Amino acid sequence: MRCGPVQSATSSASFGQGTGPIWMDDVASPTVRLVNGNTPCSGRVEILHNNQWGTVCDDGWDINDAEVVCQQLKCGPVQSATGSASFGQGTGQIWMDDVACTGSESLLSECRHPGFGTHNCGHGEDAGVVCSAPKSQVRLINGNTPCSGRVEILHNNQWGTVCDDGWDINDAEVVCRQLRCGPVQSATGSASFGQGTGQIWMDDVACRGSESFLSECRHPGFGTHNCNHGEDAGVVCSAPTVRLVNGNTPCSGRVEILHNNQWGTVCDDGWDINDAEVVCQQLKCGPVQSATGSASFGQGTGPIWMDDVSCTGSESLLSECRHPGFGTHNCQHGEDAGVVCEVVNGNTPCSGRVEILHNNQWGTVCDDGWDINDAEVVCRQMKCGPVQSATSSASFGQGTGQIWMDDVSCTGSESFLSECGHRGFGTHNCNHGEDAGVVCAASGAGLPKH
Repeated sequence: MRCGPVQSATSSASFGQGTGPIWMDDVASPTVRLVNGNTPCSGRVEILHNNQWGTVCDDGWDINDAEVVCQQLKCGPVQSATGSASFGQGTGQIWMDDVACTGSESLLSECRHPGFGTHNCGHGEDAGVVCSAPKSQVRLINGNTPCSGRVEILHNNQWGTVCDDGWDINDAEVVCRQLRCGPVQSATGSASFGQGTGQIWMDDVACRGSESFLSECRHPGFGTHNCNHGEDAGVVCSAPTVRLVNGNTPCSGRVEILHNNQWGTVCDDGWDINDAEVVCQQLKCGPVQSATGSASFGQGTGPIWMDDVSCTGSESLLSECRHPGFGTHNCQHGEDAGVVCEVVNGNTPCSGRVEILHNNQWGTVCDDGWDINDAEVVCRQMKCGPVQSATSSASFGQGTGQIWMDDVSCTGSESFLSECGHRGFGTHNCNHGEDAGVVCAASGAGLPKH
């Protein structure tokens, strides 16, 4: 059966009450956290449901259930599944009981259980997990592209820099690989991308070049160094970056790719839904809606970098798809390709988690002080009609990467969110559990159809 676009979502048994089991609730997947552990990857399991954190009962809690939690939190493999409130008793709701995961689920909420809030437990039975520590995360700061910049590593939940003593092409190659950028172009020192602040976590790094994570390379130990921030290390990797131009939303527009530090377009020869799907995935938009051609989002200028693109749809980067080579084409800009993706995690192109592009990188907005005036500006900027609601607590799912704005304070009359008062890009005291969202009145019916 193929139905047309949705017209409405109803509740309160508007079509009569069903009978039998209720198999699904809270379709927007709840979020998981670990509390009272000695590391970020151990603790009492708590799940967010109906904007309220609650615990999980240990009835039937086993290593398969704990494995799903470790995977969802991007920790390492599970070490143990604990019960009897081994990490202390929680308070408030007990959301899940008799959890039965196979171990292959991506989210704890996907596992079988009787239903949120259905249990026969007390908090003395709160479940916990111990996962292996994750590999240290790496990011690049102040570069001209997301694949260049000052190297920073996350250790003890704090970002810090890497000293350039002994920093070479092998070390930089590992960073490029870990970030899934392309091959390394250069390893830089002397704070070529600006001086960092705070901790200097690594010094005298000695990678073979084959490691998957920078933290696997030999070094004297985290925090052991004889450097200052004038010696901060950096890298330049070669992976092209993708953006969408001239769309009505951040997830639609003409496809442009960065190559040799210059933006160029993609030709529509052979451009199809599989190719567009890769772009949507790479930009962390929702599923693809359409693949467009004939410069439907206007003609670009400058180089035409890619032609005859042939993706399977499973690639992580558009640059991984088969094509004759960058700059090889028989096109002109009247054939520029485009895509329309769904807005991040929203049910319509006019609802979802709010993300803003800064320094060529998408990031989220913290919900501290987020209100209807702020949401109104987003709806206006997106051409989505009047605001319906301003949402918080990652109601559209948690984002990843940067949190660009916090304590946003709009009057409601601004044309762009970036015009509103805020603490400064990247200055915040939040986590992604506080990501802001909006619901605007338009359904997206006014957005272009191709």
